[in-house]
Amino acid sequence: MISMSMLSIHLVPLHCRALKNGSNTKCRGPPFQAQQTRLSLLHNPRSSRSLCSLSCSAALSVMAEEERASALVKELRECFNTGKTKNYEWRVSQLENILKMIEQREKDILSALHKDLSKPQQEAFISEVSLTKGSCTLALKELKCWMMPQKVKTSMTTFPSSAEIVSEPLGVVLVISTWNYPFSSGRIGRIVMSAAAKHLTPVILELGGKCPAVVDIDVDLQVAVRRIIAGKWACCNGQACIAPDYLITTKAFAAKLIDALILELKVFFGDDPMESKDISRIVNLYHFTRLSKLIDDCKVSDKVVLGGQRNENQLKIAPTILLDVPEDSLIMEEEIFGPILPILTVENLEDSLAVINSRSKPLAAYLFTNNEELKKDFVKNISSGGMVINDTILHVTVSGLPFGGVGESGMGSYHGKFSFDAFSHKKAVLYRSFEGDSSTRYPPYTPGKLKLLKALISGNIFSIIRILIGKSDD
Repeated sequence: MISMSMLSIHLVPLHCRALKNGSNTKCRGPPFQAQQTRLSLLHNPRSSRSLCSLSCSAALSVMAEEERASALVKELRECFNTGKTKNYEWRVSQLENILKMIEQREKDILSALHKDLSKPQQEAFISEVSLTKGSCTLALKELKCWMMPQKVKTSMTTFPSSAEIVSEPLGVVLVISTWNYPFSSGRIGRIVMSAAAKHLTPVILELGGKCPAVVDIDVDLQVAVRRIIAGKWACCNGQACIAPDYLITTKAFAAKLIDALILELKVFFGDDPMESKDISRIVNLYHFTRLSKLIDDCKVSDKVVLGGQRNENQLKIAPTILLDVPEDSLIMEEEIFGPILPILTVENLEDSLAVINSRSKPLAAYLFTNNEELKKDFVKNISSGGMVINDTILHVTVSGLPFGGVGESGMGSYHGKFSFDAFSHKKAVLYRSFEGDSSTRYPPYTPGKLKLLKALISGNIFSIIRILIGKSDD
């Protein structure tokens, strides 16, 4: 855990630097260079003295950060305990300030994303700026309604009474939000859950996984492949948790699908995608190397039908398509999180459901078909965090849909009101007066009281009246 703390201490300033200094930033190379330099020092065997000095310095750095974090948590809890964060007007002011900040710093945000990831301006605006502003705008519009207590029906046993569900904030919340690089998802999720369990702290985990996309033979092929490309390579070059991780189609249709993908990729990124300004680079050298190993794996290196070009200095990897990779290859054992797209083939498209269900539950699953029965079977039999029919990734833009995983891809959900609920405790409240107090609940217990109690629980008004007037059946 100490090494993780050290990483978080050093990496956060690196990724924030461009945004913090705005357009006046003088970058000395991409963030990964500083990260690699710092990490490599830990393995420099020049002398035990320098290594000891470095270790002591790192330990002191961690201790200082832990003290600072502890003080910050204490300050936040003191603020929360004043009760001001429960106020509607205070919450509105916070949302308005976030919205104002995004609007005022939009150019700086887009510039920082381009410097860090070579992320195209339009892609960054859609996925970063627009979605966040939309979330703020929705919350400002609906917050008062979300905060209102929810009325609940009561039963005969509590008559006369009324009840409601009151949403109260959980308190101080830790949001662990990465730039968007992979962790071997489930492993880190277990570490987070284990740490939270010691304090009985609830968690929401959005972890990712291998998201499949099934392509039927009856689709509008041009539209289908354009939407696949948009969800894969036009979404941070595949570095997104909901990007299609692999395709499944029939053996007979595979060649036609590949030809369509190649054609549309040229339309999107030109004859040489390595020179395209509309495709993001890999976040750092570590992940560039990791992705390169997936392509160079001896089990799949001869399966490449498109792409494979790489430029380590620029951290760029061209859109790469592989056909019929083995199930036990590295590329099928972990979330790819990059510009590589394997295609698996089956005899009948219905067999694709078994292929998907043989793996861990994905964060998202996609199906392209006009077959209504296949749509129903897919929705019914595939368990995933979310699902889109005849498109990719767009479900995250619908505020009325929850976004989250299931099983290995995570737990809990957020977006829109689901975000409000995720950070709220639903407090059950029952109101009663001092009238209508029934003796049936109090000792001494008698057969008559038991009869009346059973009638009250059953809610049968006629039985209750008959018992009260002494005409109940024995």
